[in-house]
Amino acid sequence: IIGLRYFNVFGPKQNPNGPYAAVIPIFINKLLQQEVCTIYGDGTNHRDFTYVSNVVQANLLAATTSNVDSLNQVYNRAYGATETINDLYELIRSQVNSALVPNYATPRPGEIKDSFAEIAKAQKALGYMPNVNLNDGVLNTINWYKNNSQ
Repeated sequence: IIGLRYFNVFGPKQNPNGPYAAVIPIFINKLLQQEVCTIYGDGTNHRDFTYVSNVVQANLLAATTSNVDSLNQVYNRAYGATETINDLYELIRSQVNSALVPNYATPRPGEIKDSFAEIAKAQKALGYMPNVNLNDGVLNTINWYKNNSQ
């Protein structure tokens, strides 16, 4: 058995409107439609965002490992770096060429300030090396939404 813990996975085809929608598809969808985005809190909270192909790579490594020492362990599925929500917003805003500024709202109850996934264990035991960084993943995702919006 191998346990997998996922951190802020994003990529094409995510539903930006569902009750559990992630921040990246929400920001992309709203900015492409020239709608104001809401950031809860002051936007300085940190998150570890990882593109879906990184997670697929990690899952395949976990499913096919022959390293018996890697079994019966839990591994983080993430990129291994953090970004603030403000910086994420600016990245997306600049890539969709929008001048909209976000609306800041009261922080959501129970939301943690910072989240960072340590991936060294997965790197050592499984050979995991994320290959798509945040900038490239966001650009791929934006392009998908641009080409597939209805």
